[in-house]
Amino acid sequence: MNRELKRISVFVVLLFAVLFGSTSIIQVFQADNLRADDRNVRTLYESYSAQRGSILVQGDPIAESVPSKDVYKFQRTYPGDHPELYSAVTGYLTLGGQPTGIEGALNDEMSGTANAQFFDQLGTIISGQPPQGDSIELTLNAKVQQAAWDALGDQQGAVVAIEPKTGKILALVSKPGFDPNELAVHDGDKAAAAYQKLIDADGQPLENRAIAGNLNPPGSVFKLVVSAAAIESGKFTPDSAFPNPAEFPLPGSTSLVLNADGAPCGPGDKATIATGLRLSCNTVFAQLGIALGEQPISDMAKAFGFGQKLKIPMSVTPSTYPTGLDKAQLGLSAFGQYEDRVTPLQIAMVSAGIANGGVVMKPNLVDQVLAPDLTVKQEYQSEVFSTPISDNTSATLTQMMVNGVENGAASNARIDGVSVAGKTGTAENGGDDPYTLWFTGFAPADDPQVAVAVVVENGGGLGQEGFGNLVAAPIAKQVIEAVLNR
Repeated sequence: MNRELKRISVFVVLLFAVLFGSTSIIQVFQADNLRADDRNVRTLYESYSAQRGSILVQGDPIAESVPSKDVYKFQRTYPGDHPELYSAVTGYLTLGGQPTGIEGALNDEMSGTANAQFFDQLGTIISGQPPQGDSIELTLNAKVQQAAWDALGDQQGAVVAIEPKTGKILALVSKPGFDPNELAVHDGDKAAAAYQKLIDADGQPLENRAIAGNLNPPGSVFKLVVSAAAIESGKFTPDSAFPNPAEFPLPGSTSLVLNADGAPCGPGDKATIATGLRLSCNTVFAQLGIALGEQPISDMAKAFGFGQKLKIPMSVTPSTYPTGLDKAQLGLSAFGQYEDRVTPLQIAMVSAGIANGGVVMKPNLVDQVLAPDLTVKQEYQSEVFSTPISDNTSATLTQMMVNGVENGAASNARIDGVSVAGKTGTAENGGDDPYTLWFTGFAPADDPQVAVAVVVENGGGLGQEGFGNLVAAPIAKQVIEAVLNR
């Protein structure tokens, strides 16, 4: 009799152990998988039960949650007549999908589920108040953002404007943009259809060209990095001169390097680095790159941010400078061709570092995190990213860039009464493909308030007839003027 009771007791204990183990696995180890399961409608409803925090620009919402009459309680909206204006920044929040942009990067804070919000969550339970997430105040300036959007017009490309002394991003625009409201609807089929329409659209509007996507060759704006490496090496000065042929044959290759106009780099048998930068001469920089060597250029590019992981807080695709180059490849890479690839943000960081006495500040898009009662919970501080060049090199490069605007290849960035430092770029993409057009610079040159980078893809609609000074420089000029007049 006792033996049978023992067997039954052991069997019951084992059943409880199995039950305990299975529930533990479900509640602990499988919790994340269950929450992410598309069939878990309760989790989806719950994610909309709290009022999500807003995304703000100078106190005005560019994304907010308002009460909804359906089962989701709150509807995410992107107010304004042109929600596309901020689409590269806000990203979107879609039903059951992964949020992007700021919506994704600070999802926990805005949804009220961040670890730092534990006591806030506890407080709402005790008080019976409806849960709310934190709001995010951005560094953007509305007038500068609008100016960048308007100046880019119907072009496919991007604009980034940075405050050199702090790293605050004043404008971040990518075109074409999109309307996030179409993806935020509470109808899964409509949201999926809107997403597919954007995927199929010309120009890939969901691609954030300012910080990611298919990176472009930088063309001649990369000459700033090479100039910085040359001067910092101590082996070259702006007056260092190279032979000045109309065509420079690349070593070990049948290819010839030409300047944009097919002529030598100014008058004379030799041309200096300063003249090469002012007139944007490929022949000079191909020779300089070969003479300087791969390592100093690679090191300088890395010091400015190439190849580095960066979050603003969205993740930024690292810009790249190739390695293991032969002399021909090195010559091409020295004026931003071969396999050089960059984001506009990276090029803006180069100009901002030159503008800030050689110190690159970490670029940042978030100014403050605000509690539901709008008290400041977290304030982002300026942070040094790197110091790639000395103050003397910074001053030298600044003057070289000013010369490029005043009487060189960047003349369309001139502003009456303001000293502008700038550099244009016209990058080839191979074959008959349209050029990629660039401008980067800062102003005022003697007290920089803004550093800007502009990229225009598809030749600005001009194929291989477009060039940076014609298309990109006037866009940058309008953005700089907006900053100086804000």
